[in-house]
Amino acid sequence: MTSTSLWHPQTAMSTIEETLTVIASGQGASVRTEDGQDLLDLPAGLWHANVGHGRTRIADAVRQQMNVLETYHLFQGMANRPAIRLAERLAGLSPIPDAKVFLTSGGSDSVDTACKLARRHWQVAGRPGKRVIVSRQHAYHGLHGFGTSITGIQSNRDGYGSDSLIPETARVPWNDLAATEAELLRLGPDNVAAFIAEPIIGTGGVLLPPPGYLTGLAEMCRRLDILLIADEVITGFGRVGQWFACQRFGIEPDLLTMAKGITSGYLPLGGVLVSRRIWEPFFAETPDAPTFRHGLTYSGHAAACVAAEVNLSILEEEGLLERVLNLEPVLAQALTPLRDHETVVDVRAGTGLLAAVQLAPDVDARPVLRAAREGGVLTRLLADNSLHVSPPFVITAEEISRAADVLKSALDRARTLESA
Repeated sequence: MTSTSLWHPQTAMSTIEETLTVIASGQGASVRTEDGQDLLDLPAGLWHANVGHGRTRIADAVRQQMNVLETYHLFQGMANRPAIRLAERLAGLSPIPDAKVFLTSGGSDSVDTACKLARRHWQVAGRPGKRVIVSRQHAYHGLHGFGTSITGIQSNRDGYGSDSLIPETARVPWNDLAATEAELLRLGPDNVAAFIAEPIIGTGGVLLPPPGYLTGLAEMCRRLDILLIADEVITGFGRVGQWFACQRFGIEPDLLTMAKGITSGYLPLGGVLVSRRIWEPFFAETPDAPTFRHGLTYSGHAAACVAAEVNLSILEEEGLLERVLNLEPVLAQALTPLRDHETVVDVRAGTGLLAAVQLAPDVDARPVLRAAREGGVLTRLLADNSLHVSPPFVITAEEISRAADVLKSALDRARTLESA
């Protein structure tokens, strides 16, 4: 029986005594453990440390805001100035023209908000039968009620009764437009509220969309009158070299979920960008205008919004989106040779600072993770036995090269141990 009182998310608690790593501090692209080891942070925490660790500018701004007002809620017409400022700034960056912004506490909140709003949209439009939310195999959309129900990672759905918490959902192949359209027609477009898709599937293995897939999906949703939700919790705020992946791939969704990089993890915050088609009835100045009865205590948290404002300024002032584009081929070139390793079945890279090194199904990743850590590189395992690579934007070319060398040595060592 473990002695800790802390229950770790997505963790086999029976193993916690041997796997526990306490992170004490961070600077730039690295973190330091409580026992003094410096580790290059390849996952950027959970995909979020875009501007890197140790940004005192963000901490100072948050402290200054908290000295004045920690936060005030947004319910029933209340507001705080940082939330108002941030919403205007996000609307200006949005790939959705004339967008409104619904702020949340994080990515899972954003997904639940977007799915509820999609259903509410159709109810207001007089088509309440459009309720089904369709997602893709291998997709990860958080672990709240909707996220658990629409995930394409089966292990995250198991154990909650009837295979999901919310029954009106369906999954399609992650990369097959013809199969997707066939399933949408089988379900009946009059029953489908929205299709949700990560532009690049993250936790499912960093799966890059085939050429033309996303534009084809957007066209299909328009033609069948199905809302398109872009889940940019991972890809938003520069991860692929533009503010949003939708801009890079040339699509305009109806709703866009965001979190993580919005503050680079300095405080929890998320949001949903909402198109005019959806928000307009709710903003109508008429007595019978509908209300979206959904909200979160910390929606528009003032201190978190200040963290986001400063984070966005750092991204702009330091040219970090351009830096991502410059480092994109560096990361791909460093990792691609690992594809020839006998333990590796694929390396996926080449779009922004996102990559995965997929190990063969029979390879035990635990020795690889341990060996990498001993070599000074922190990574973790994605759903398809892949090593997670999404470093902070401040990582250097030299650090990328060192990380690739350490991963190769870790793979070699793990294979040696397996053969012994």
